[in-house]
Amino acid sequence: MGENNLNILEVEASSGPGAERQKFAFCSSAAHFCKVRVNRKTGKVKIERLVTVSDGGKIISEKAAANQMSGAAVGGIGMALMEEQLTDERLGTLVGNDFAGYHFPVNADAPIIEVAFINKPDPNINPQGSKGLGEVGIIGTAAAIANAIYNATGKRLRDLPITPDKVLLA
Repeated sequence: MGENNLNILEVEASSGPGAERQKFAFCSSAAHFCKVRVNRKTGKVKIERLVTVSDGGKIISEKAAANQMSGAAVGGIGMALMEEQLTDERLGTLVGNDFAGYHFPVNADAPIIEVAFINKPDPNINPQGSKGLGEVGIIGTAAAIANAIYNATGKRLRDLPITPDKVLLA
């Protein structure tokens, strides 16, 4: 800049999705399979087996991706069977707004989660062909558990979480 007597440097750039975003979908996807046991006397649901298969494009780190998917599946167990936040209608505040009374899944609530990947690179998304796995592990898990409860009991429960009292009342 000194050799050319330039005192000001002006640069203008922009970034945004390319034209390929108009032609292709870049969503990750997953399928979840669940086997449960339901106690007829107590309404308690025990997850016996949980399998998740996902298409996240090329999997760069299989161990990290499997941990992401199994952790998300445990979150789905919580969504399906125990996590609930109630509101006090009179005061407009949350009931139990701390972790002391909030129920979330622990190791005893989850089986060994079997994780598999399609591992097919998507050449249209990026040079590695990889996609994100973020939320695909949690969302379908809750639905798979609800469907497994339906298969076990013949009762379709659509209001999450599916707690023992709801199972018994169905």
